[in-house]
Amino acid sequence: MKKIALFADVQNIYYTCREAYNRQFNYRRLWQQLQHQGDIVNAYAYAIDRGDNQQQKFQEALKHIGFEVKLKPFIQRRDGSAKGDWDVGITIDVLEAARHVDMVVLLSGDGDFAILLDKLSDDYAVETLVYGVPSLTAHALINSASAYQAIDQDLLI
Repeated sequence: MKKIALFADVQNIYYTCREAYNRQFNYRRLWQQLQHQGDIVNAYAYAIDRGDNQQQKFQEALKHIGFEVKLKPFIQRRDGSAKGDWDVGITIDVLEAARHVDMVVLLSGDGDFAILLDKLSDDYAVETLVYGVPSLTAHALINSASAYQAIDQDLLI
């Protein structure tokens, strides 16, 4: 059975689904779909912790599905901008997992991850599957993946 590692860029998926569809992503349905392809041996959801009660309920739901939720604190800068980027953390975890799995699944539309997927293709014998909102997923990311799955109505709540 194929070993799968799943990495969810929660903020990216939340905002792209909201912008494109005004709906939320269905993590449970995704999990069910991936279970038909193999054994999910690692699943991480990367999010920003704002201490919000609704957000904490969502994080508990992710844990119940099977995700390990990794949180960074929300940082509000003096100029009003915010910081809360998980790109480096996701990259490190993907590179670590790639040594032990057959497939890496990434939920994100962030083109910064194209370099990571190129590295996996060049140096690791793993398939890469990207899930993203078609209109908001970087072409470089789509082109770097072994396969791309558009987030559509079937994966929305």
